[in-house]
This record gives sequence, structure tokens and C-alpha cells, in this order.
Amino acid sequence: MFKKKLLLIILAVALFMFTIVGCAGDTQKFVMEGNFTVVGSGGYPPFNFFDNNEVVGFDVDTGQAIAERLGVELVYETSAWDGLIEGLKAGRFDAVLGSMAITEERQEEVAFTIPYYYSGAQLVVRADSGITDPSDMVGKNIAVTVGTNFVQDAEELGAEVSLYDDDNATLMELINGRVDGVITDRLVAINAMEEISGGEDLVLAGELLRLEEMALAVNENNTALLDELNAILEDMHADGTLTEISEYWHNGEDITVK
Repeated sequence: MFKKKLLLIILAVALFMFTIVGCAGDTQKFVMEGNFTVVGSGGYPPFNFFDNNEVVGFDVDTGQAIAERLGVELVYETSAWDGLIEGLKAGRFDAVLGSMAITEERQEEVAFTIPYYYSGAQLVVRADSGITDPSDMVGKNIAVTVGTNFVQDAEELGAEVSLYDDDNATLMELINGRVDGVITDRLVAINAMEEISGGEDLVLAGELLRLEEMALAVNENNTALLDELNAILEDMHADGTLTEISEYWHNGEDITVK
């Protein structure tokens, strides 16, 4: 009799644990229950930046559209760019949604969705600098955001590299004449030239240094969320949602296609 009761208890505990594990597998889609919590640098206009103490931009609207299709609320947090992947791996966010390019190095640490837009690395200089091509940057000083691929771009040009927290800082350094150039995303550069004070003094030097595919980064173990995000992004490409968001933030330009 005792053995029978003990067996029943063991079976009950096993069933309970199975149920808990099964629930954990379902809720593993979201680190923050009831929210889709994503992160960007907050200093990357027009993609994610602060306006009246609220973070807005192309990335934020993309995240909002994704959250609506997930049936949850969007929480858009900001953090230093060079700490985004570590924060994701530590479980503080569901995804990095901050214009992060897919690279082989990053793929060793996180998983990426399909691209949600395409852009590229661009050298920006002052119009009065006399610099017309990236090859002119040998020995000159280029400002870039720490932790970005633009660091390697600057080094490959033979330039001295100055590191800053975000592109608000790099572009202001260029406008004020404290560096010779900035490498950033082409669309960020164009936005700065049109929107910020002193931007009219900047020009693009040469063509794109390289094309980049931008995607959401998720924890490599969270395959359920990755699959769901890929399905949602495919739908948003197909039904024109991403195009509409792009045209709103980029003066009618559709950056969601190559």
C-alpha cells in the first residue's frame, strides 16, 4: 500500500514538472511576460532617437507593428550600443531592434531574423574639407560609434579612429571640425544633413563602403520567438506595412527592399 501511494506521488510530481516545463517552453517566447521588450541605442535618428523624452523612429514603429501582431505591448528600451548583445544574452530583452547589421561575428553570439531593411556604410565629411573620396582618409581622423562595424571600415581606410557613444556625438564632432570624417549609415547621414543644426555643411564622400542587411537579434536559444518574428516580418514585407513605415521616416524612400 505504501509503495502504491509513493508511486502515485512520484507520478503526480512528474506530471506537475512536465506541465511546468511545457508552460516554460510556451512563455519562453517572451522574456517580459505580456510585453515585447526590445532595445536600441536611442541615439540613431531617424531609426531610434529621443523626441520630447520619448524614443521614436523607424525601428520603434517597426517594433510597434510587430508587437500588435504578437498581441502584446511594445516596451522600447535604450542602452549603450556596445552592450546590446550582452544585455540580450543576459535575458534583459526579447530582441535587439536597433538597426543592427547581420555579421558573421555577431551570428556566433545571437540569432538574426530575416532583414527588415537594407542600407550601407557611408563616409561623411565637411563640405569645405576638400575630401571627395574615402581613399583621401589615410592618416585622417574618423569618428565612429563604439562597437559598430564602422570601426573596421575606418581602420581599413588607414584612418585614425575616434570612438563615441552614438552618432549624435560623432556628427557633432564633425560639424564642429574636431574630426575629419564620420562613418555611419547612409540614411543616418542624410537625415543629419537635413535635420540637425550645421548639417547643411556636411556632404557624402564617395559611394557606399558596403551594403548591410539589418535584422532583429534574438537569443540563439529562443527559436520559438525567432520563428514567429520571421513569419511576422514576411507578412509585413508582403502586405506593405514595412514599406509604409519606411516611406514615413525616409521621405518616401522604401529601404525595405535591396
